[in-house]
Amino acid sequence: MHLRVLSLLAAAALLVPAVAACQSAAPATPTNPPAAATTAPAKPVVSPSPAGSPAVAVSPAASPAASPAASPAASPAASPAASPAASPGAVSSPVAASYPRPAAPPMPTGDQKGSTSNPINMAFVPSSDSQKVLASGQPLADLLTAATNLNFKVSVPTAYIAVVEAMGSGQVDVGWLAPFAYVLAHDQNGSQVILTTLRQGSKSYRSQIIVRADSGINSIEQLRGKKFAFVDPASASGFLFPNAMLANMGLDYKTFFSDTIFAGGHDKVVIAVYNKQVDGGATFGNSVDTGPPTDARTLVQSTLPDVMSAVKPIATTDPIPNDTVSVSSQLDPALVKLITDGLLYVQSTPEGRKALNDLYQIDGLAPGNDADYDVLRQAARVLNLDLEQQIAPPKPG
Repeated sequence: MHLRVLSLLAAAALLVPAVAACQSAAPATPTNPPAAATTAPAKPVVSPSPAGSPAVAVSPAASPAASPAASPAASPAASPAASPAASPGAVSSPVAASYPRPAAPPMPTGDQKGSTSNPINMAFVPSSDSQKVLASGQPLADLLTAATNLNFKVSVPTAYIAVVEAMGSGQVDVGWLAPFAYVLAHDQNGSQVILTTLRQGSKSYRSQIIVRADSGINSIEQLRGKKFAFVDPASASGFLFPNAMLANMGLDYKTFFSDTIFAGGHDKVVIAVYNKQVDGGATFGNSVDTGPPTDARTLVQSTLPDVMSAVKPIATTDPIPNDTVSVSSQLDPALVKLITDGLLYVQSTPEGRKALNDLYQIDGLAPGNDADYDVLRQAARVLNLDLEQQIAPPKPG
């Protein structure tokens, strides 16, 4: 299915020479990735992740101890033109607030949703290493169980679109979705955002274009004819907004670059650039102008200590609304409220803040609003992306 999706979106991107809309999606079938460069053991090598395969990591349910689809609304949006990398900026928003522990009913029993035999299925997108995401998601599920008396089973599928599809079929009840993946899930199967993430008090972030610092490349134009890595076809910062930025410059990524790959995660794009497997890549950038960097390079600092100096951003897009906590349209409203209240309480606790930061570098959660994501719909419309075709199953034969 994903090859077909990638082909459809790439064809769509060719139709628009410029973008008038703002900015962790699917183009033409990516070309074969370049062979991994030989590196020292401490420098991991990236292989593009397969798309659309079943969950690669699933944990057992947490133990007791421990809406209709809306049509896209026209919304004015700033153009995702390249901005100086040194000024990422962000839309200001309040910091995470404190919330009381919810008045949870007794733990469900038997075959009731949320019981040990029928847990709430909670999936996380693989924006970084899947095993690390799973290891960070399980403590969060345990805290949520303690706050709500609901049991959770966490998983990390191999691609963003796999979470979208699973939410539509009712196989996933709660999805931690990247912005564009949320738009796809909402507009196609009625999934609804309940919470949006906060980083450094901001509800938005930017996409960035990165290169090796010693490459001599200092502008997007200098990437012409080079090899380039995106993250995932359904990633806002890892594909949609960088693609829109290029289109706004009159550039078609399929002909501008000599070769493109989908690495499968933001960390994998950074590693590919670091190891010189590709000349440039698109990842999530910072959330605010000031303070220490929080962009995708920080994901691999433990294994690549010099990555902040060895890899540099050369351009950024306009702000993108942050990733979401979303729920399936098939989940009982009472459970939706309990999960929402439970997460808001958990993010108010020291243990919850640590779990969220370990998961996706999240500082807090705030109530979410679908209208906040209209800017992504606008960008998709300007690029002439067909959201229905985006997740349509492949035709037989």
